[in-house]
Amino acid sequence: MNSPHDPAPGPTPATPGRSRGTDLITTPITLSLAEDLLRGALDLERTEHGVLPHRLPARARAQCADGQLAMAEAQPSGVRLAFRTRATTVELDTLRTKTSYQGAPPRPDGVYDLLVDGTLGGQASVTGGNVLLVDMTTGSAETVPGPVGTVRFPSLPDRVKNVEIWLPHNEITQLVALRTDAPVEPVPENGRKVWLHHGSSVSHGSEAASPTGTWPALAASLGGVELINLGLGGSALLDPFTARAMRDTPADLISVKIGLNIVNLDLMRLRAFGPAVHGFLDTIREGHPTAPLLVVSPILCPIHEDTPGPGAPDLENIAEGRLRFKAMGDPAERAAGKLTLNVIRDELARIVRQRAADDANLHYLDGRDLYGQADAAELPLPDQLHPDAAIQRLIGQRFAASAFGSDGPFALKS
Repeated sequence: MNSPHDPAPGPTPATPGRSRGTDLITTPITLSLAEDLLRGALDLERTEHGVLPHRLPARARAQCADGQLAMAEAQPSGVRLAFRTRATTVELDTLRTKTSYQGAPPRPDGVYDLLVDGTLGGQASVTGGNVLLVDMTTGSAETVPGPVGTVRFPSLPDRVKNVEIWLPHNEITQLVALRTDAPVEPVPENGRKVWLHHGSSVSHGSEAASPTGTWPALAASLGGVELINLGLGGSALLDPFTARAMRDTPADLISVKIGLNIVNLDLMRLRAFGPAVHGFLDTIREGHPTAPLLVVSPILCPIHEDTPGPGAPDLENIAEGRLRFKAMGDPAERAAGKLTLNVIRDELARIVRQRAADDANLHYLDGRDLYGQADAAELPLPDQLHPDAAIQRLIGQRFAASAFGSDGPFALKS
């Protein structure tokens, strides 16, 4: 994890000490503390209130002015505080930024998951915070400011233990202060392999119920690995700066899930897609020449299987109480090189076959093995685009079985 040095101080929290009127030790979250305790972030930014984790480094962020990407990479999917302590009460002050879509039903509050020695020990949400109000008809957005909030986890086991606080996967979260009734220290290295994954909103977590319920988090838990999740909602677009970030991030196992965002943004044609995939994989291989690298095609998404993008919110039916999406393209446009999910799956399978002749550690997984036609009949995508909590669990379990199983490309050899 790369982070700059602490800049000259601006407004800062109080110095560490006992909270007034309590037995809790207050520890302001500085860049150096976050560097010691945070996992799953690639960069840290000092803010007026504390520290903002980023999932893309500053150099990558500087190369794209897209608001969707800025929002997605700052939402800390897979990012967690990890420390060792005897504390029985833990409090965390944060300033969240919650996204709200004008005219759509309110989104539920983000959830913090607390794990004790790897087992879920509590869930909570914060109040207050900022609201990012997005107008989907114009693409404009404004931020309505709000106060810092506190998430509290009492009645933890009275013993030395490893504690993880997984931050909400769908709320930008500035870390302000940590309070505990016993000292904390970094968790010692556990020797686990690091799995670096990149994908779309499906990998970001979309409608998962909580941060450990996203399919990559579940798969990482089942596979016994440390997760770095570069699932970027709306932004898995074969961007060179994302490939460079992956190239420069230490990792033992790597996967890229490609296709859905490229179709629903109608980003490129078949002529550009193949070379872009090759370039993305070439860049990753510059930093990880022999690591197992798994290319995953899109899960089933009926609206885009044979209909090109762009995709768009179905604003006419938003009054039903749930946002839905629809495909705006014409299937006949495939003849002119427009992309659909089936076209992308065929091209990805071809590219991996071609490259695997010289790269024995390159593998392919058809996303329909994670969520396919039979699954859609039983568990349809609620908004026609994003998996809900049950589908996220299904995908995570199947990915773990396929990738981390005894014959899988990520099988942990002794």
